[in-house]
Amino acid sequence: MDNPFSKTQPTALVVHDRLMPGSALANRLVDRGWRVHSRSGVDGLLEWMHSYRPMLLVIQLDLRGGDVCRLIQDLRAEARLTHIAVLAYGPLANGRLRESAIAAGAQVVAADSSILDQLPSLIDTALAVD
Repeated sequence: MDNPFSKTQPTALVVHDRLMPGSALANRLVDRGWRVHSRSGVDGLLEWMHSYRPMLLVIQLDLRGGDVCRLIQDLRAEARLTHIAVLAYGPLANGRLRESAIAAGAQVVAADSSILDQLPSLIDTALAVD
C-alpha cells in the first residue's frame, strides 16, 4: 500500500503472503506515520530496495516460494542496504526458523501471535543503533 504523504516519512516494506497479520502490520505502520509498500514475494526485492531505500523491512519468515533467510543474508551483504532494519515474524518464532533468521541478520524475530501487540517496541528494537 503506497501512502501519498510526504517523502520525508520513513519508508517501510512489508512482505507477506498471509493476510493476517501482514495487512494489519502495514496499516499499523501507516497509522504510526510510515510510508508503507507491501509485496507478496521475494523476487526482485533487493532491486526494489535499492530504488526505494526503506528504513525497515517487515517480513514473514514462512513465505511460500521464497527463501527469506537467504534474502536477509543477501541484504546484509549489499553495502548500500546494510542500514535497513529487519523485523521478521512467523509462526513458532522461537524455533529453528527464528535461529536461522537471526543468524542471517534479522535484528528482531517475533511470533505472529505477538507482533501486532508489540509492534512499537519491536520497531524501536530493530532500529536501535549498535
